[in-house]
Amino acid sequence: MTKNLRVVLVDDQNLCRRGLSELLSHGYGFTVLGATGCIEELRVLLLELPDLLVMDLRMKPMDGLIMLEQIRKEGFVTPVVILTMSDSEVDMGNAIRAGARGYLLKDMAPDEVVDAIRRIAAGELVVAPTMTMKMINMLRGDQNINDPKNAIKSLTDREREILQLLSRGESNKAIALTLKISYDTVKQHVRHILNKLNLSSRVKAAVLFVEQNAPQNEDNSPRS
Repeated sequence: MTKNLRVVLVDDQNLCRRGLSELLSHGYGFTVLGATGCIEELRVLLLELPDLLVMDLRMKPMDGLIMLEQIRKEGFVTPVVILTMSDSEVDMGNAIRAGARGYLLKDMAPDEVVDAIRRIAAGELVVAPTMTMKMINMLRGDQNINDPKNAIKSLTDREREILQLLSRGESNKAIALTLKISYDTVKQHVRHILNKLNLSSRVKAAVLFVEQNAPQNEDNSPRS
């Protein structure tokens, strides 16, 4: 008999949470312990020891990848599957490296999503069929993947915004005030930026940003 999986849904869109909850609980017999878009409620739900978290990637106010990294840091080891609209190889790579056991896309057929979720809960690493080649490329190891000059392209719009403020010498507190977000959120973003860029300090990140955005040197020699 197939185990009745106990899952928690993490998405910042109420419509997505309700739709997925209906699909899994009424369509396929899952037990949905709860659905949330914030880490505080997620921590409470994790205490119920779900079999799996189904988590979106691009969320507000806290990015799904940051949320995943945070709960892992706090010692929660519940398997996580990312269910997202992003078909970016970089996003998938970052999610897998952060501890996600699967990477699925929201445009997959319901039966495919459910089958993948069951396989992930059973211990498999599963990605969306259209992401297979990207997964292979990631596993082969792009020789430039750890090059900060290339990794900077993987930053989200918010991360680029914060990195730009860092390059101006702004403190975390000043950035929080400018962007109207919390101090802790800024710290999480900065840590995430450094991880993506494979850098050890905010100073190095700021220097890299300045270098990447400096105008190209022009030949100022007299022209005939």
